Amino acid sequence: MIRILLSGCNGYMGQIVAAIAAENPDITIAAGVDIVSREHVSFPVFADPLEFVGTADAIIDFSSPLALDRLLEYGLANKTPLVLCATGYTTDQTAVIKDAAKQIPIFRSGNMSLGINLLIDLVKRSCAVLGEAFDIEIVERHHRRKVDAPSGTALMLADAAASALPYAPEYVFAREGKSQPRTSREIGISSIRGGSVVGEHEIIFAGLDEVIELRHSAASRDIFAVGAIKAAKFITGSKEAGLYDMNDVLADCSVEVS
Repeated sequence: MIRILLSGCNGYMGQIVAAIAAENPDITIAAGVDIVSREHVSFPVFADPLEFVGTADAIIDFSSPLALDRLLEYGLANKTPLVLCATGYTTDQTAVIKDAAKQIPIFRSGNMSLGINLLIDLVKRSCAVLGEAFDIEIVERHHRRKVDAPSGTALMLADAAASALPYAPEYVFAREGKSQPRTSREIGISSIRGGSVVGEHEIIFAGLDEVIELRHSAASRDIFAVGAIKAAKFITGSKEAGLYDMNDVLADCSVEVS
């Protein structure tokens, strides 16, 4: 049985993780952490992770970057692995995460979906083949409540493309005020916010007289919660200190991905 300390437990994603964990015989939520003090029927809820004095095998965080410092403090003090599912970390916070990963296992991904991580691989393959002959544009759509833009997934896709291109691209966020032609070494990234869109990401490869499009659409947020639980199972499996992502989960034969 894996005991989880669930950060952001009273948020939308936290509630989904708790519901899926309740149906999983290998997982139990030992306690929750949330700035919203509403109690949960199945486990105690604390405003600060350091208030929890029980035992946790891993932390799953679906809150916000504002919670990072206290979660890392708890994780480092108790040698507890972390699964960081929030997006919008600053450059300084990213550096802090990398530094903490020298002491404890930390899983971090801008998107917990299996399909998105397959899409990232397809983007790399496409860029390796198409090279400089095709312009690259990324369009992402999310619900009206999403705070960060562009999405962490859009940046993951852009980084994947950049890693496979024969040049160092410039990221261009929207094009307002740019009264000039598009250069050949740009990756355009556009964000749309509205309604209840769970998450859609489209990568457009536009060449001379032909266009290739790769697209992923999430029908529900359950896929992200399932991915987070898979990551928790993976990272509690006697993993050494280090920074892990979904590629490591998929490569681990002991973790069921279906």
